[in-house]
Amino acid sequence: MLEFKWPWAFLLLIAFPVIRFVVPRSHQNQSSLYVPEVNDFRFTQAIAFRISPQEILKLLVLMLAWLGLVTALARPQLIGEPVALPTTGRDILLAVDISQSMQIDDMFVEQRRVTRIDALKYVVEPFIESRYGDRIGLILFGSKPYTYVPLTFDIETVNLMLQDAPIGIAGGQTAIGDTIGLAVKLLIERPVDHRLLVLMTDGSHNIGTLDPEQAIRLAKDANVRIHTIGLGTEEIGDDSTATIFRRFRQRGPMMDTKTLTSIAENTGGRFFTANDTETLKEIYAEISKLEPQVQEPESLRPYRSLFHWPLLCALLLFLGLWWTRK
Repeated sequence: MLEFKWPWAFLLLIAFPVIRFVVPRSHQNQSSLYVPEVNDFRFTQAIAFRISPQEILKLLVLMLAWLGLVTALARPQLIGEPVALPTTGRDILLAVDISQSMQIDDMFVEQRRVTRIDALKYVVEPFIESRYGDRIGLILFGSKPYTYVPLTFDIETVNLMLQDAPIGIAGGQTAIGDTIGLAVKLLIERPVDHRLLVLMTDGSHNIGTLDPEQAIRLAKDANVRIHTIGLGTEEIGDDSTATIFRRFRQRGPMMDTKTLTSIAENTGGRFFTANDTETLKEIYAEISKLEPQVQEPESLRPYRSLFHWPLLCALLLFLGLWWTRK
């Protein structure tokens, strides 16, 4: 659809007839012609008021050139159909533990033994792809949390960054409280009903400025809903031989199910545990069933500016008039 950004510019069209026909034209003084009989030259009066076809053509060209200039000034633009932006859905942050324990190879993918982090990447990839319309962000945490990918509609980039996520760069301990604090900071500016954090860890909180209780209060005040996923073996409080044997077999820290459950329940989320890839798939399948909250609809109407075409035509016409006067 063709539209004009400044349609009032067409008022300048009346300037042409005003200048051409209302403003008096300057006359040059010419020498008088003396003739013996005036009657012999009466026909010249009729000739004086006749306009030649060349003059008519020049006048039309001048009018078209002026029309081109005014049209260019009105800024014509071609408006396309509205394109809906993907503004429905949730704002989901995925917090992934990348401590050294995530390298334990006690998981299986298609009958292949893989590390915990590889199993997680395998399961989370289709989960992210299924969340079209959501803003997805990625936090990597160990001894400290880091914003690896900010909230974005570009789920392909989120997946690529997740697959390249390295182990150990955030430290070897687990700062669950600080991770929740960072997530709240990233989500606080988003609509209240859209704030969601999915936190996955195979350990327990053992470092950081915020402890889990403080982080829970912070998340509740900010209306951030948290789903927690524990991967691996539960924490056991005694020092029995069975406990020592299980630690040796797992070769890694044991998760604190009590803390993870408290985080989820106090923020309106759910706590899940997974000891294998299939269970992890089921967990993310259930999380993916969350109904998206509708945001205010947003649309974009692409446009293409066309003012240079009438401007070019006007310049060519003026150039032609100037050339004919030479």
